Amino acid sequence: MLLANAGLAFEARSADIDERALQDTSGLSAPHEIALLLAREKARTVSEQHADRYVVGADQTLALGERLFTKPAGRTQAAAQLADLAGKSHELHSAVAVAYNGRIAFEGISIARMTMWPLSANQIAAYLDEAGETVTTSVGAYQLEGLGVHLFERIEGDHFTVLGLPLLQLLAFLKRERLLAF
Repeated sequence: MLLANAGLAFEARSADIDERALQDTSGLSAPHEIALLLAREKARTVSEQHADRYVVGADQTLALGERLFTKPAGRTQAAAQLADLAGKSHELHSAVAVAYNGRIAFEGISIARMTMWPLSANQIAAYLDEAGETVTTSVGAYQLEGLGVHLFERIEGDHFTVLGLPLLQLLAFLKRERLLAF
């Protein structure tokens, strides 16, 4: 959606990588390093299958201090994640990488700091009732572009970072490489 709204022509391709296995074998623990690793591997893997084409890969991690979150497996885990995040600030680390012929030509990272309102168990349950199964599709059990916006007291950082792609950094790279008309 972000690329289409920015007027970029693209084809979506799945990288078909095992993200958890890559993360586990990498030895990395810093959220920004993990996001960059996954973005690079996605871009590189697809790029190796599509010669002479620029391939964009992206990934995002959510960290509360040193703790990394994953997508909740169901409502119970979603409620637990929201309870852990409620009343606290966490960070979204969004990474982008561009590969060409299997080599990384560009990478970037952007961080947004998100502060949730304190939430009671009843408020969390009401949110989960309203949001439905979509809470299992996003780390932290929220989508800021939807009902999840009600959970937040403050957001510091770039809107595109929150949505999972450092778009301004990507556009700057594409402009420097003269891959955009303007």
